[in-house]
Amino acid sequence: MKRRNRKAGFTFIELMVVIVILSALAMIVVPRYFERVDDARITAAKVQIKNLEQALRLFYLDNGFYPGTEQGLQALVEKPATGRIPNKWKEGGYLDKNTVPKDPWGNDYLYLSPGKTGEDYEIISPGRDNREGGEGPDADISSSQI
Repeated sequence: MKRRNRKAGFTFIELMVVIVILSALAMIVVPRYFERVDDARITAAKVQIKNLEQALRLFYLDNGFYPGTEQGLQALVEKPATGRIPNKWKEGGYLDKNTVPKDPWGNDYLYLSPGKTGEDYEIISPGRDNREGGEGPDADISSSQI
């Protein structure tokens, strides 16, 4: 009697069953993961806006006014040369890393002074889609709404 030399291993059908099970699990877990990533970015944008507001308050305390729209948030890291010039601008600026941060999606924050609804200023992250308006992670995040 001849003996067959069978190698231990998985059959094609067994491998396909495992792949189907892993795919089903991924379809459940991955959307929840990405939802959490968007939630984390929204929270990070709100925290960054609050930090920018703190820097704007320090600018105001030193100079008695907020930077104009044309000066933008850049006035927090370098002394403005146009518009209303601050006399007591703090050497080194008002932000720790001496750069204006981008929002968590890599977009520039929009700065308006005065704000759209009458505040002294408004800082806006355009959200994931980098466009005005939107819903969910694409919605604008504004200092006037935080």
